[in-house]
Amino acid sequence: MVSKTDDIPASAPSCGPAELADEAGDGARDADAGSRTHLKESCGCGHSADTAMVNGGGTHEHTEEAESKLDEHSEANCSDESNEQEVIVIQDTGFTVKIQSPGAEPFDLQVSPQEMVQEIHQVLIDREDTCHRTCFSLQLDGNVLANFAELKSIEGLQEGSLLKVVEEPYTVREARIHVRHIRDLLKSLDPSDAYNGMDCNSLSFLSVFTDGDLGDSDKRKKKGSELDQIDCTPPEHILPGGKDRPLVPLQPQNKDCKPMQCLKVLTMSGWNPPPGNRKMHGDLMYLYMVTVEERHVSVTASTRGFYLNQSTTYTFNPKPANPSFLCHSLVELLSQISPAFKKNFTTLQKKRVQRHPFERIATPFQVYSWTSPQVDHAMDCVRAEDAYTSRLGYEEHIPGQTRDWNEELQTTRELPRKNLPERLLRERAIFKVHSDFAAAATRGAMAVIDGNVMAINPGDETHMQMFIWNNIFFSLGFDVRDHYRELGGDAAAHAAPTNDLSGVRAYGAVDVEGLYTLGTVVVDYRGYRVTAQSIIPGILEREQEQSVIYGSIDFGKTVVSHGKYLELLEKTSRPLKVQRHNVLNEKNDAVELCSSVECKGIIGNDGRHYILDLLRTFPPDLNFLPVEGEELPPECQRQGFPRPHRHRLACLRQELIEAFVEHRYLLFMKMAALQLMQQKANKDANKNEMPAITQTSETETDGDAKQSASSDSSAQVSTDCSVQTDNGLGATEGDDKPLKAATNGPLENGECKSPLEDPKSREVVLNACKAVGSISNTSFDIRFNPDIFSPGVRFPDDSADDIQKQKQLLKDSAAFLVSCQIPSLVKDCLDHSALPMDGATLTEALHQRGINIRYLGNVLEFVDKTPAKDQLEHFYRIGIIELITRCAKHIFKTYLQGVELSALSAAVSHFLNCFLSSFADAVAHLPPDELVSRRKNRKRRNRVPGSGDNTAWASLTPSELWKNIASEAQSYYHFTVQCESVDQVVDKYGLQKMTLLREISVKAGIQILIKEYNFDSRHKPTFTEEDILNIFPVVKHVNPKASDAFHFFQSGQAKVQQGFLKEGCELINEALNLFNNVYGAMHVEICACLHLLARLNYIMGDHAEALSNQQKAVLMSERVLGIEHPNTIQEYMHLALYCFANGQLSTALKLLYRARYLMLLVCGEDHPEMALLDSNIGLVLHGVMEYDLSLRFLENALANHSKYHGARSLKVALSHHLVARVYESKAEFRSALQHEKEGYTIYKNQMGEAHEKTKESSEYLKYLTQQAVALQRTMNEIYKNGSSASIMPLKFTAPSMANILEQLNIINGIIFIPLSQKDLESLKAEVQRRQQLQEPEKGEQPTQDSPPELEDKIPVD
Repeated sequence: MVSKTDDIPASAPSCGPAELADEAGDGARDADAGSRTHLKESCGCGHSADTAMVNGGGTHEHTEEAESKLDEHSEANCSDESNEQEVIVIQDTGFTVKIQSPGAEPFDLQVSPQEMVQEIHQVLIDREDTCHRTCFSLQLDGNVLANFAELKSIEGLQEGSLLKVVEEPYTVREARIHVRHIRDLLKSLDPSDAYNGMDCNSLSFLSVFTDGDLGDSDKRKKKGSELDQIDCTPPEHILPGGKDRPLVPLQPQNKDCKPMQCLKVLTMSGWNPPPGNRKMHGDLMYLYMVTVEERHVSVTASTRGFYLNQSTTYTFNPKPANPSFLCHSLVELLSQISPAFKKNFTTLQKKRVQRHPFERIATPFQVYSWTSPQVDHAMDCVRAEDAYTSRLGYEEHIPGQTRDWNEELQTTRELPRKNLPERLLRERAIFKVHSDFAAAATRGAMAVIDGNVMAINPGDETHMQMFIWNNIFFSLGFDVRDHYRELGGDAAAHAAPTNDLSGVRAYGAVDVEGLYTLGTVVVDYRGYRVTAQSIIPGILEREQEQSVIYGSIDFGKTVVSHGKYLELLEKTSRPLKVQRHNVLNEKNDAVELCSSVECKGIIGNDGRHYILDLLRTFPPDLNFLPVEGEELPPECQRQGFPRPHRHRLACLRQELIEAFVEHRYLLFMKMAALQLMQQKANKDANKNEMPAITQTSETETDGDAKQSASSDSSAQVSTDCSVQTDNGLGATEGDDKPLKAATNGPLENGECKSPLEDPKSREVVLNACKAVGSISNTSFDIRFNPDIFSPGVRFPDDSADDIQKQKQLLKDSAAFLVSCQIPSLVKDCLDHSALPMDGATLTEALHQRGINIRYLGNVLEFVDKTPAKDQLEHFYRIGIIELITRCAKHIFKTYLQGVELSALSAAVSHFLNCFLSSFADAVAHLPPDELVSRRKNRKRRNRVPGSGDNTAWASLTPSELWKNIASEAQSYYHFTVQCESVDQVVDKYGLQKMTLLREISVKAGIQILIKEYNFDSRHKPTFTEEDILNIFPVVKHVNPKASDAFHFFQSGQAKVQQGFLKEGCELINEALNLFNNVYGAMHVEICACLHLLARLNYIMGDHAEALSNQQKAVLMSERVLGIEHPNTIQEYMHLALYCFANGQLSTALKLLYRARYLMLLVCGEDHPEMALLDSNIGLVLHGVMEYDLSLRFLENALANHSKYHGARSLKVALSHHLVARVYESKAEFRSALQHEKEGYTIYKNQMGEAHEKTKESSEYLKYLTQQAVALQRTMNEIYKNGSSASIMPLKFTAPSMANILEQLNIINGIIFIPLSQKDLESLKAEVQRRQQLQEPEKGEQPTQDSPPELEDKIPVD
């Protein structure tokens, strides 16, 4: 994702973040309104209220035809003109109502007809002047509006209606909600929940650098125009060449971050619950408070509101005090008795409302921070109450019962999906339940490992225990009952859950009606792996043998099958490339399966067909599965494969299977085309030969299985060519022209004769099928049998040929990974289309190409042997860090299992000292008193997993740890790390200890205190136990997708690439609305959407809008991906550019400095992306006339460009030019000339004399020479005539802002080409004309003819 061309990627937003819509808080509606804390009116962005509101909530009227368009769900549709009609506007027009609340001025609120009354409630609870009310109803002409009614269904509600807010009597539940809400308001600016990783809060620091909101033009005009006020000095530690990597600036403190105390204590009173006689007076509960003025008060919550009573700590007197200050809201009561509360609460609410909504909306999944300041622990009644009841199954919104997760997960899947509104509703429900389930599963898994949940088999030893909590089933990642003995024991048991999860992901994405998978979350916490699954109804009452009606429970010794399952799984076999096959059962009968044998089918008591244990959904990886008597292809053997692996569950990734099939498809087309050409040459073409072939090749395309074509018959004609042509057919230009021209022929007329009427063409197809290993002889269709090479699985004799074919396919795909995918990854890194910056982005780059992490050693060796390995130094270094920290994580995992809870911080700090500190004899601190108590209660403590009495961890030494890391690297990654200590590694590979610390903390879930650590002291260890603040879980789960939104996003990208910016912009705006509908306001994909929108706004000249969208993208990236994630760094750079364009120079610099700091922390200075960042900083500094500083950055960028792009690259030429301009501004013409000459030479050699770049450069050289000569003359004149010299005025040019901006655009890959309106019209006409000519090759984008409104990259040589 982090790539140079990520600006307008043709692919999906594989990772990016989330958003409210274009206006302040447009359609961020969430299914349960509780999570919708978004502002409507009082939003900091200064929009008075939302305009059009989208809320996928209810029934939307729609045109049928548009629906059916979207229904086809086919990618072919996407790149088509039909998009214009597909953009369906989901909102009706909004209208305005007046709202009158007690004691406040009435105000206007813009609403939309589909909204529910509940959503107006939510807005009122969030508004500054009404936020203290929670228990009220809305009334229209005296009639109470029902909470879940849609506004359009309410009689008499229209433009200008007056809604009254009426206070309602409290119940115990309402009183609790009120207290909780007041506590949330008091804590609204307190970041401690984000540090503790609670309630989906996460950190964001953008506002520290932008001083509040970016859009305030008045402030900006005052600031921007006077250059002299700008303080441009970068902090010392980010200057080029610095070695210092401080940690504290990672979390800059906001100036107004001093928390304002409104109230010292607010807790439940010890007198709860009220006795019977007081209940009958309406007492609901009692609260105890201490005001800032040290006044201790006891408060009664009654049905009528809150009042002071006469109780004290030791005497109970529930009578109202005098005066009792009865108020409907706690805030009103406190404002009367505490002046400090009144003052501070008002200020607090003002600040709360000024924050950008994105800083406070909850994220869909929890993001944990690996650093945190020491947070003061304050008394907090709500948190205390949550901890008591531990919310064990009582989720807030379902009173008195636990949630039936399985029922919720499956019911949402069953929702109708015939048209767009239905699909939106369904996807939104699925997404919501998944994110709730992931949160609950994580909480439960932590409770299990912390020993707070009773096992369902308490008699067994701890490793074998299983748990049920909150209707979720938890099991530990150990090999229970030797289940995995033949597959690698505990190592296999540890790998199985993640394999199973990718199976669940794959089947979930295919989304076949009637086939159900379990909710699955895998949690790694404190060294244990916990699998959390939803529970199939009835599974606990019966033995597994009785319930399994499909598949095998003993890895293939006994196997059963079931017609309904075969029928359901058949539908998934094409998209997942799984072949139907027969295996033998214990009676030697053939049993037909359409999945691996481990995949079990169980019909639940609810009558649903569930499949589970999907750990072998994808075929085995033969490179890591040595099999007796099987030879791998030579390209694998040359690299030392097959290699032994810890377990036998190594599977190929789904991305690899897709890429392999794609690759084979191209091969198939080539072969068929070649043979046709030969036939054609052999005899003059018959008239009827071509059409016949045509249709055959047509059929091939549906083997490509990008669509879920259900029919298998060869006559099925697929429109799926377009998917191929983008990256497929186009690549094999030349030899498959005849095929291509004909391929779409019959489609247009809709005729389809039987495909194989001509024997010659049949033979061609047959040969091509054989050659590429297709399972069908008449069409291209590659599928894999996942059971090949599974121990214990036997196949019938009659399928021997087929098995042989399958074995060959597996060998070919293993060879494809090694000989195609790894080299293509390295090539992408060389030409900078893949730019990993840290472990996570490296992993993603590997995974996108289907390369498993276990190949990391191979990838590094391949890089090492590459001739251009100097240009891959950054990649190699990141790979080494990833490899070392993963090995350390493996060791840390087992290390932690032997540590009991009381010694956890001591053990973690000791491990980190051994791993990172130069202090050679790190000694663990065992607190002596704890050793004593450990003897006493050893008997009681046998429930916590791994509770062996264990201080073995304390004996670990640095040299032993590094030996283990080296041997782990050798045995797992087959890579040799020569090193005995951390310092050797750091020197040998040029690593940073700070980066190692970040990577290991993120991977192992460690949270450390944010302060400056001295890693290099030889006298004392780096970490003490006080520095370890927390251990977090590392969670893997399914990410449900918003498919319709995604299609819009892709079509928008395609449009933009063809140069239709306006249409593209509309499509992407629509995608944004749909994303908001499904995901709520925050999500990585929404971030990608905003990023692209901002870029389009910028290109189309709307700088303010670009700034607003990019600001949202940055906030979202910080919140959803993390404050120092590489994507966040990229977003900061783009925001700086748009700030500069808007004249906010000092902000632009602050943002660039922040980006540089983060990049230094994450990957160090030596990275190609750093050159771009330094060029940006240098240019802005040049613009504010800080020439010396500017040169430091620009010269660093020049050196970096020369290293990573080669000395003859155009980027280097541009770098020389930028440096020359600064020297010119300093009047150092000789240096300027020297640099510009270098640039000129590169342009001349690369582009030729006639190219405009070369001419520009030569002009500039002439100009510089004139200036230099003039300067020399003047100097001579001064020398000759002394002070009486007549001095010619010299032109020292301070660069114009427009000029700087132009250069900034160029280096950031944004090139404007000025076009008049007439040019545009004629270009459009031309493009349309060509598109009509190109109809046959629908999917190919007319790249060469696109109007050149936007070029996405500078030509890279």
